[in-house]
Amino acid sequence: MSFAYGKDIDIALRDASTRLDRAKRFLPTTIQPPVIYKRDPSQIPVLTLAVSSHLRDPVELRTWVDKQLSKWFINLPGVAAAEVGGGLIREIHVLPDQQRLVALGLSLEDIANALKQANVESAGGRLYMPTQEISTRVQGRWQEVEEIAAVRLSRAGGNGYEILLGEIAEIIDTHQDERLRVRFNNLPGIKLSIQKQPQANTVKVVDTVQQRMAWLSAQRILPPDVHVDVVDNQAVYVRHALNNAAYSALIGALLAMLVVYLFLGNLRQSLIIGTAIPLAITVTFVLMAWGDLSLNIMTLGGLALGVGMVVDNTIVMLENITRHQQESDSATEGAIQAVGEITSAIVAATTTNLAAIVPFLFIVGLVGLLFRELIFTISSAMLASLIVALTVVPALAGKLKTHRSVGLLYPIESRLKKSYLWLIKYLLRWPLIIIILFSVGLWFSLPTFLSGQSLFLPDLDDGRVRVMVTAEPGIALAEMDNTVMQIEQLLQTQPEVVSVFTQMGGFIFGRSQYEVSHRSSLMVQLVPLTERPISTQNWVRNMNKALKTLKLVGIKIRMRPAGIRGIRLGRSDEEFSLRIQGHDLNTLTQLANQILERLVDVPGLQNLKHSAEEIRQEFAIVVDRQRAEAFGFSLEDIGRDLNTLMNGRIVTDFIDGDESIDVRLRLAYSALQNPLDLQSVLLYNSEHEAVRLDDIATIQWIPVPAEIIRDQQQRIIEISGNVNTDTSLLAIMAKVEQRLTEIELPQGYSLYEGGGAKALQESQRLTQALLILAIFLVFVVMAVQYESLRNPIVILISIPFVTIGVAIGMRWLSMPLSMPVWLGMIMLSGMVVNNAIVLVETIELQRATGLGVQSAIIKAGELRLRPILMTTLTTVMGLLPLALSWGEGAKMLQPLAVTIVFGLSFSLLVSLLLVPACYKLMVKG
Repeated sequence: MSFAYGKDIDIALRDASTRLDRAKRFLPTTIQPPVIYKRDPSQIPVLTLAVSSHLRDPVELRTWVDKQLSKWFINLPGVAAAEVGGGLIREIHVLPDQQRLVALGLSLEDIANALKQANVESAGGRLYMPTQEISTRVQGRWQEVEEIAAVRLSRAGGNGYEILLGEIAEIIDTHQDERLRVRFNNLPGIKLSIQKQPQANTVKVVDTVQQRMAWLSAQRILPPDVHVDVVDNQAVYVRHALNNAAYSALIGALLAMLVVYLFLGNLRQSLIIGTAIPLAITVTFVLMAWGDLSLNIMTLGGLALGVGMVVDNTIVMLENITRHQQESDSATEGAIQAVGEITSAIVAATTTNLAAIVPFLFIVGLVGLLFRELIFTISSAMLASLIVALTVVPALAGKLKTHRSVGLLYPIESRLKKSYLWLIKYLLRWPLIIIILFSVGLWFSLPTFLSGQSLFLPDLDDGRVRVMVTAEPGIALAEMDNTVMQIEQLLQTQPEVVSVFTQMGGFIFGRSQYEVSHRSSLMVQLVPLTERPISTQNWVRNMNKALKTLKLVGIKIRMRPAGIRGIRLGRSDEEFSLRIQGHDLNTLTQLANQILERLVDVPGLQNLKHSAEEIRQEFAIVVDRQRAEAFGFSLEDIGRDLNTLMNGRIVTDFIDGDESIDVRLRLAYSALQNPLDLQSVLLYNSEHEAVRLDDIATIQWIPVPAEIIRDQQQRIIEISGNVNTDTSLLAIMAKVEQRLTEIELPQGYSLYEGGGAKALQESQRLTQALLILAIFLVFVVMAVQYESLRNPIVILISIPFVTIGVAIGMRWLSMPLSMPVWLGMIMLSGMVVNNAIVLVETIELQRATGLGVQSAIIKAGELRLRPILMTTLTTVMGLLPLALSWGEGAKMLQPLAVTIVFGLSFSLLVSLLLVPACYKLMVKG
């Protein structure tokens, strides 16, 4: 069952469990009861261990891990469960000889009843003594396995003659049927998964578990023959991501301060900036605490993104105060005049920034779930920067009158100012030419957003690769194991591979096992990104070619980077998925074959298949009802007895210490090895008469679906495949829709997308709507601020043209269009107007002194060139470490940082050239 993002999964689990309990009474008694459990990101193990031993057999190792090792972790702070999977579970088998049973007139039910009655323990009551009270119990349980053979059975019609169970059956202390195997680097082992409590800190939980493991080794509780290897450690990825985000924030802050010093050349002013940054970050932490946020990848990423923006308001305020102090005899009066002059522009700029991104906090679904904390942190940083700029900066600058000094960049700045003034004087003669040139650039940038590669989130190169192996249904476990071992050996010869963890014959999730012999999965861990010359994506591409050299007939192998844990875009686990829904399986299969024929050569689609292709053969036992009734058998009797003979039946248990071991009654494996053996098995009626199965039934060899899939209680067939990493999923879906236009579905049948394409389209439509809303809110804020439409329109024109810079960055870095890119453009819609607001505000102030329009534009450009350059460069330098994406775990927010860096850098040209041109055209005078 899948629920919409935002649904309270605990309530959903409770409701589903209640309904399942109601439905259980309608289910057959012969099936295992269905199990329901919660599978959400909080249930994903934070630490997965592989336990192996070169001395212990799989049964002994499984018992030791389950009963001893796992118990050392379950009471640790923050640990919710220590789940054990794989290995072999101890079990006692009672294997009767059918021929001797017939000779003695005994049945399987006789043995089952005798075992139950011989292994009973019950309360005997209390013995009241003069000074004490003692309870009694009847001790009837077996103390040793050998006692089972001494169980006595009464022979039917034998006048009380008894026979020992050991005379007609073999009792073996063995294990459950092996249906699934676990290996770590070719060594058989046990999977131990540590799950954390929902609110627990991942890093702390893992560190606590590893400390306990080190203590167990130091105390020699961990035997020397037992090896515990780490398969997957979420704390490593979390720690890398957090460290990278914190490192990016720190380096960004230092680079922003360096830019200020290079421009101003005044240590006091640089120290004011240096004081403002930690103060603003402190206020941000207070707001984050108020919003009940923790330090994680998103919040630290928000701080890294916000650190450059934090100094924007401070720079504008400080630069204006410095200029006024040079024109005034009093530092305090100069500061007061500067604050009064620039406050409205700073408030307007910050308000537009907030107006652009705050609506993001109120959206639901996966997009809101992923980015809400990021947006809240950035919004808090912006609000904190406004508070510091309006209070702390004027207070410090008013007490410290600074003399205008020459910065290290003054020669470059001086030449740049002269060149700009000459250029703007020249271009203002033909403002329409400027607008046309920018419009042409915008036109050529549009294909980047309309036809480029699209995905939901960027791939995180953490070195994890998942390999799915599928064989023909019904393949023997040993044969599948031989095939998987060939793949393992090829993978382990690669120099980039650290470990290979294999689950062969199914999958393990916690204590639940999905056992299917023809499916296996391998989790490959590569060395860290800094230690290999190739990305995970390219490594996968090379390995897909290498796997073809194995020439494994009938084996399908799917290999891809593991992706982000806990995130599913669609109903299917596959990248590409189409689902055909209807009531008739044959019609569904025909439609699926037609669709596959049309899609097999679509560029970018790989490993196409449909679920109905997996057909397994089975023996159908067709009962002759009349003959069965004549011999005294019902269909239920036949089914129950066959299940007991072939799979066995748990009839009682054996207590060994504090361990309960199942006792299973079944036929020996050697007695059922082919169809002839099945035909000759003996069934017993109520009169203890033995009848061969082929006397009352025939056995037919028939094909059946390997699995039955339903969606909303309707049968479906799923067509799935992989998407080439160089191809856009949306582009592929467009080609698929063209190929399928000629297929006519019968009435009552439907075809729909079940993978991530629909979710990707919906998320893009949502962010596009948010972008339009952001632009509208920015316009409303400015219209209220200026109480007119002219200046807001002039300022608003700058927003669409910054996409030219974003397009340049995406093409240069070959970066696909993803959700972080759209989020970056939403943020840009509020940020790029800051410089335009300050410039237009200054133009209005200069016109108020009596200057004409062109003179006011030129004078405003001269006064505002430095703060515009400084605010833009500090923001860009603050985001540069995040945009460079150093190290693992930094890929998530890199597209967001790249979008802002390139968009904001290009906004310099927009603010200094396009905005004056638009102002000149719209204002007369």
